Amino acid sequence: MPLTEPTVLQTLMKWRTRVSAAAWVVVRDAHAAEDIFQNVALKAMTREVSFENEATLMSWAFITARREGIDWLRRHQRESLCLDAEILELLEHEWQSEAPHPAGAKIEALQDCLSAAPEPARRLLKLRYFDGFSCEEVAERMGLGLNAIYKRVSRLHESLKDCIEGKLEGGTTAGTQAP
Repeated sequence: MPLTEPTVLQTLMKWRTRVSAAAWVVVRDAHAAEDIFQNVALKAMTREVSFENEATLMSWAFITARREGIDWLRRHQRESLCLDAEILELLEHEWQSEAPHPAGAKIEALQDCLSAAPEPARRLLKLRYFDGFSCEEVAERMGLGLNAIYKRVSRLHESLKDCIEGKLEGGTTAGTQAP
């Protein structure tokens, strides 16, 4: 029995963060990724084809988000660092296979972990991910070598991952160091 429209919408909303992330990996623009998610949801609701189950819907949604992202890049004629199609497929598979935590819980855990991070770490992350500077530009702005920035970013990723997992699994990060 095909999924009903309310079930399609509920499923897409449950997976919203991951579908948006799939679009972001292609376009590297948070606002465009959100627009792409909305387009995917609209297409899912107005398609003449029905979805037999959640897996079929999500497979279609990830593929559609990636294609919409590529179309967005073409329309905006931007140079972007895109991941290889094979890597994108591996990411899609990983996103689909993980049991998701509610997006709000992950975001709250990330915010807590970022607040606990030392100021230089928060500054580095802000420059790199929110202000969109390359690692080379971050190194220059922070007066550090490029290898030092790569190592710090790698350590910060690992620390944030551990901190977030600790918060999601146990509700606290006792014993988990701040990034």
